[in-house]
Amino acid sequence: MSQEVSPRGTYQKIADALKAQIDADLRMVELPSVAEIMQDHGVSRGVVLRAFAVLQQGGSAEPVAGGRWRAVRDGRRTDRRPLAERLTDVFEDDGLDVGATFPSASALCERFDVSRPTVTKALEKLEAAGWLSGGGQGKARTVRALPNREESSSL
Repeated sequence: MSQEVSPRGTYQKIADALKAQIDADLRMVELPSVAEIMQDHGVSRGVVLRAFAVLQQGGSAEPVAGGRWRAVRDGRRTDRRPLAERLTDVFEDDGLDVGATFPSASALCERFDVSRPTVTKALEKLEAAGWLSGGGQGKARTVRALPNREESSSL
């Protein structure tokens, strides 16, 4: 007679093992896929998803588009708002007034850890909203108007 392993508590053991991996490797950003964990631990998809739910509830992981999961350090969550909306925070964070120079696309790429095309699209939305002047090759963007909270959430 074969002995089957009960899934009760298994998801907690998997969550504990993943948490230990996250804590041990500070460079770990993306967690193994559901399929990898299923294969490594010989469990069903549901058990793995319950383990991820435990990590999410504990503030150690968060879901990412595409069904993947990433590690969260020190309980900090990633700002999931669209980049254009997050860029409106730059006006206040940097203390910018009308006429001030807006940070360059290169500086924004580094600051928000995103690609240049992503920054360009977000800046175009701010320009279309009338908050920034159009930049160009070697030309700095300047602040034309300051967004308020209601306007920035509409991007």
